[in-house]
Amino acid sequence: MQETEQPMEETEATEETERMEATEPIADETAERAGVGEGDGSSESLLGRLPLSRILVTWVELTLVGFGGAALGSFTSGPPQLVVFLATTLLSVAVLLYNVDRLIAERLRG
Repeated sequence: MQETEQPMEETEATEETERMEATEPIADETAERAGVGEGDGSSESLLGRLPLSRILVTWVELTLVGFGGAALGSFTSGPPQLVVFLATTLLSVAVLLYNVDRLIAERLRG
């Protein structure tokens, strides 16, 4: 009876090993895309690949739009002030969406 059990255990172990080998390239490929896994320090981390210049440009643009809207809003009152506020909000959203689109486009290319 043990003779029949032992080959069955070997078959199960072999099948499990084959399944693990089949999934290893997928895991390695995913790790390469994420920028993790290699311990030699030569690969960039996910944060290291983010285009920090685009992020800084976004913050500068949003700050300029906000201060510009505040300056224009302080010179007006009543309904024109509301229009300036709404235009500033709309322009801030446009700046944010444009820069997020650029970040995503760079991410997909690279």
